[in-house]
Amino acid sequence: MTKRHRIQFPKDELTSIKQDEAYFYLQESGSKRKIKFHDYDEIYQVPGLYEQVFYDRLKCTSPSKVASILEAAVKQYQNNFTELRILDLGAGNGMMGEELKKCGVSRLIGVDIIPEAYNAAIRDRPGIYDAYYVEDFTRLDKNKREEIESWQCDCMVTVAALGFGDIPTKAFLEAFDIVKSEAWVAFNIKDTFFDINNESGFSKMIRELIFSKYLEIYSIERYRHRLSIEGKPLYYFAITGWKTADVPDKFLESKGIMT
Repeated sequence: MTKRHRIQFPKDELTSIKQDEAYFYLQESGSKRKIKFHDYDEIYQVPGLYEQVFYDRLKCTSPSKVASILEAAVKQYQNNFTELRILDLGAGNGMMGEELKKCGVSRLIGVDIIPEAYNAAIRDRPGIYDAYYVEDFTRLDKNKREEIESWQCDCMVTVAALGFGDIPTKAFLEAFDIVKSEAWVAFNIKDTFFDINNESGFSKMIRELIFSKYLEIYSIERYRHRLSIEGKPLYYFAITGWKTADVPDKFLESKGIMT
């Protein structure tokens, strides 16, 4: 049985804390440790802590939501969902992989930039992934790229990892180009990243990609991603689409987007 941890959310200045600056306290052995929500290396080292904070306390629904809309889109267009070979970008400790495995997908390849994510996935969800790579996709060498390409993935997913600097635009497009030239794509993003006034590189890249010839959108659904630390709903969009071609190297440059 997974150990229950003593966690505490800050009580003061809640309204002034931005989503990407949120934190909690972990009480252990008579001490209290402050951990930011995006300090995944620290969180993953404590078995069950990620699940308790984000799923038990904050009611995150994103892995099941993105998996379900991807499955619905694929089945609607008469493709066999169980035959998909999926690249899970920002796989973390395997929450998304576990949802996809329930659906019986053929192959599941995990990718994350930190070894703590790999260690947590192997520790908590052994056997979920056929392979799991700890790689920086902004600096992927030729041999490793060819090895990952050899899995012949025809679908790419990424969940709760976009838009706050966790996965740079260059890394996202690298993964987009590693999967087959025609492939399914499913991901989620915070609803505010669709705002035309959002000038971040990732927000611009997503908007340009969605309206480009390289991705045909099949579904966009707004849903409650999870609760904030003050108990308010945080809304995201779950998006599924069909990749029609690789994105040229100069795509971002031509749109005036910095990597």
